[in-house]
Amino acid sequence: MNTPRDLADGIKSRKVDDILRATFLLSRSEARRRAKQLFDEFPSAAYMTEIEAWRELPGGVVELTIKRLRDTIDEPE
Repeated sequence: MNTPRDLADGIKSRKVDDILRATFLLSRSEARRRAKQLFDEFPSAAYMTEIEAWRELPGGVVELTIKRLRDTIDEPE
């Protein structure tokens, strides 16, 4: 049986570097276009790409945060 300490140590040792996040400030139409481009380039099925957060700011600007799994090419050597 795992103790709370075992669970905490397991979570702590997980690699957080596997997730990439990108935040954009764009007009609504540009935000939509950029999200589509990223989903086309990094399909959700392979990269777990998703829109993590978005909000509309004054002046029609959208703040958009997209996250995905790191590409194997992006990994540091």
